[in-house]
Amino acid sequence: AYISGLWRDHGQRMNFVRFSGEWFIYYALIALGGGVLMGFIFFTFESIGIDAEGFVESWVLPCGIMGAFIIGAWLVEAKQSIVENMAPVLTKLFTPLFTVLLLVFLGTMIWTGSSIKIEREVLIGFDLLLVLVLALLLFSISVRDPHAPPGFFDAMQFLLVVSALAVDVLALQAISGRIYEYGFSPNKFAALGENLILLANLSWTAVLYARFLMKRSTFAPVEHWQTAYIPVYGVWAWVVVVLFPIIFKFQ
Repeated sequence: AYISGLWRDHGQRMNFVRFSGEWFIYYALIALGGGVLMGFIFFTFESIGIDAEGFVESWVLPCGIMGAFIIGAWLVEAKQSIVENMAPVLTKLFTPLFTVLLLVFLGTMIWTGSSIKIEREVLIGFDLLLVLVLALLLFSISVRDPHAPPGFFDAMQFLLVVSALAVDVLALQAISGRIYEYGFSPNKFAALGENLILLANLSWTAVLYARFLMKRSTFAPVEHWQTAYIPVYGVWAWVVVVLFPIIFKFQ
C-alpha cells in the first residue's frame, strides 16, 4: 500500500525500505516507553493493594500495540528528520499517558480509601516515578518555544506537575511513617531529602505554570526556575555520596 502498487520501481522499493526502517525505530521506542508505563501501572496500583494485571492485559496492552503501529507510521510521514524530532515527539506522546496514570491512581486511592504501603521497595519505585516525571517536564520545557502562547500541552504539563506533587506528598507521608516506626537510617534520610527537594521544585513549578496558563506571566520564569534548581540536585547528591558516610559512620 505504501508504494501505491509500484513495487517494480526500485526507487519506490527503497522508499519502502526507508519507511520500514524508520517505522521500526519509532515502534521500538514507543514499545519501550509503553513497557515502562505498564510497569509503573502494575507497581502503583499494587502499592495500594489493587491488581491491575487483568485490565492491562485485556485493554492497555492490545490498544498500545495497535496504537504504536499507527502512531509509528504517522510519525514517519509527519517528520522530516527522525533523529532531530524523535525525542520531542516521544515526550509529547508519553506526557499525557503518565498524567492519566497519576490522575487515575490518585482517584482510585480516594475512591477506595486505600493508602500506600510503606515497604522500602515501594518508596524507591515512587521516587523513580517522580524522577521520570521530572525528566519529562525538563525536556518538554527545553524544547518549547518560550514565546509561544499557552496551549493544550501546557495544560497537560500543569496537570502532570500537580498530580506528581500529590504523589510526592503521599510518598513523604509514607517515608515519615517508616521513620516513626523504625527510626532514622541513611537510606530513609536520603529518600526524605530527595522527596523534599522534589516537593519544593514541583510546588513552585505548579505556581509558575498556573500563572502562565492564566496569562499573568510569560513562560520564561518556568524555564529559569528549572535551570536554576538543577544545582540543588547536584548538591544533594554530593551530600549523600560524600557526607553521609561520615555522618552515619559508614553504616
